Amino acid sequence: MARLIVYFAHPGHKYSQVNCAMSRVAREVDGVTYVDLYGDYPRFDINVDIEQQRLLDHDVVLFQFPLFWYSTPSILKEWQDIVLEHGFAYGAGGDKLAGKTMMLAITAAGPEEAYSTGGYQRYPLREFLRPLEQTANLCSMRFPPPYVLYSALKAPSAGEVEPHVEGYERLLRSIRDDRYDWAVGDADTVHGYASLPIRKES
Repeated sequence: MARLIVYFAHPGHKYSQVNCAMSRVAREVDGVTYVDLYGDYPRFDINVDIEQQRLLDHDVVLFQFPLFWYSTPSILKEWQDIVLEHGFAYGAGGDKLAGKTMMLAITAAGPEEAYSTGGYQRYPLREFLRPLEQTANLCSMRFPPPYVLYSALKAPSAGEVEPHVEGYERLLRSIRDDRYDWAVGDADTVHGYASLPIRKES
């Protein structure tokens, strides 16, 4: 079994039907470590020793958050700035995360077609995630396509919350059970229950 930790970061989570439902699932899946960054560190006083040990203790690090101004919520950036230290995550002697996996589970307010060269966001979603991808690369971590829900604000009325959350639970369980197929080709994102690349149990 893979050791999976989920970091949840959403400053306004009580207003989010999708992320709240996803976080409940992450808390309830056996064998998955769940961390609510805003809950644990309401004043941003992140404990570097605790967080680095959490990283050492897990194989897959999954960040769950809503896309805020084409980036992460602020506490996640603070977490990266102080936890991923030189000599620990990168640089001379900084090989502690080598071979591990960094994955994202993201909700985006705009529709999928908005995140394209012809859409109003002007770029594919993956382009906005390049800093995180390069962070993973610098730390010698694998960076698979993120699990994404587009049009997240309209998801409740469109009946898309439940299937997305079911897909998220299936994603977490398949990673935990070493059945998630990380070789998903050139896909920019993975979204929808049916699109999850999960190997059948032998």
